[in-house]
Amino acid sequence: MDLLVWSILFRNECCFPKDVQEEQKDFMATIHDVAKRAQVSISTVSRVLNGTAFVNSEIKKRVEEAMQELEYQPSPAARSLRVNRSRIIGLLISDIQNPFFMSLIQGIEDEAHRNRYSVLLCNSNEDPHRERQYLEVLCAERVAGALIVPTRERLETGLADFRKHNIPVVAEDRRIKAKGVDAILVDNVLGAREAVTHLIGNGYRRIGAITGLQTITTGRERTEGYRQALEEAGLLFDPALVRSGVFQRESGYTLAQELLAITPRIDALFVGNNLIGMGALDALHEKRLRVPEDIAFVGYDELPWTAPGFGSLTTVAQPVYELGHTAAQRLFQRLQKTGPQSRQEIILTPTLTIRDSSRPRVKEEAEA
Repeated sequence: MDLLVWSILFRNECCFPKDVQEEQKDFMATIHDVAKRAQVSISTVSRVLNGTAFVNSEIKKRVEEAMQELEYQPSPAARSLRVNRSRIIGLLISDIQNPFFMSLIQGIEDEAHRNRYSVLLCNSNEDPHRERQYLEVLCAERVAGALIVPTRERLETGLADFRKHNIPVVAEDRRIKAKGVDAILVDNVLGAREAVTHLIGNGYRRIGAITGLQTITTGRERTEGYRQALEEAGLLFDPALVRSGVFQRESGYTLAQELLAITPRIDALFVGNNLIGMGALDALHEKRLRVPEDIAFVGYDELPWTAPGFGSLTTVAQPVYELGHTAAQRLFQRLQKTGPQSRQEIILTPTLTIRDSSRPRVKEEAEA
């Protein structure tokens, strides 16, 4: 793939084994180190390196002195990218360890390759501070455009420089509340509502839910879909049966433990993404609970792993490749001015795939 990983280009020490980090960290300065030493932004350091914009002489001297003191050597690969920046798009995802993003990246890269562009990959790791750094770097490097999976809805400050330099931005998977930013999404409310409606239809009534943080649209919308399904069935929404956390395995494990401790115990569990689902299954396995005999289970996204004995899992499958491909298509419409220039929001449809983990409760169980 024409995929370039930013942390490697800037020789981020996370790319090296720990023992190599210890040996090299004293002289492997990064652009972040230079910016910190000179007390300027990363984009200012980049402008000094590139000579692409005016920089105050005093500030320029400070940056040059910081580079000399730190023995900073700009990466040749990064320099070559700057020369060819018009053929590069930036991609900022929220968690590179989540298998969900592999298909997303493939969809983006295929469309980028078709248009003869390369993709510069950055990973925020659900960290707003790291996200701000990468946004600053991508803008400073003058990528042709950017695709962003945001850690939060409000990125107005972080996107100001993109607008200033006419760099188009498309949000995918999660919305961004920012002027002129297109969004390519999946209908999270529909997916969650269908999943919980399916559980209710199969005789389950005390349905626990673990969703993402309510500060991001995927977490909030999947919670809303859960609520709507209960209300449509005439069931009471009980906040005590709902937990929200980061989309990570550890969070799913901890929050599932909390729900399993409630009396009377929940009879079904809906989880808001694949990593949360893996953590929740860890908790069920630890408690020696059988699925669906002891507790039914419906996940969001296909799970790459399940504990032995759980059988096949009912999941809400998202069109992930299509999500990435559509987002890239929209970005190239912006770049090539071949599509609508007004803000567009495209919503794709998920599919509920029914398997063994949500089988109907037997009559004796339902009447107990």
